[in-house]
Amino acid sequence: MRVGITGHQGLSDLTELLVRGELWRLVTTYGPYELVGVTALRPGPETWFAQAVREHGGTVEIIVPAGDRALPRQGAAGEIAREATAVHRLAPASAGGLGDDLGRALVGMIDELIAVWDGGAGDEPAEVAALTRAAGLWVHEVWPAGSERPR
Repeated sequence: MRVGITGHQGLSDLTELLVRGELWRLVTTYGPYELVGVTALRPGPETWFAQAVREHGGTVEIIVPAGDRALPRQGAAGEIAREATAVHRLAPASAGGLGDDLGRALVGMIDELIAVWDGGAGDEPAEVAALTRAAGLWVHEVWPAGSERPR
């Protein structure tokens, strides 16, 4: 099962604890042998998800937008990047690629999506969730009670 992630960044410490718990619960519903986590590996939910996937025994693939060619080198994200089974670098829009459109790239690579967001409209998690649903794929919405909007 190929599971992607999108979510708010800049979450509070309390929200991080709540979200990490819910991500672990979701990740462990999949067999580790079948789980592939697909992420842009940005700080916050995307990195927490990748950590949970690896701890559960699954593999991680990374999407890199055309405008950002560098992978993280330090900390947990750097370790995940070094051990990723694949790195998908998006081609520039000027060359006919998706450029920095991580949402469309992600939806084209997954079977399900985890969206860590408060359900509000007009931000990236909402847009990616809408694209995923339009493609007929399942979206797991994660916003545990007590979570706070990004700072």
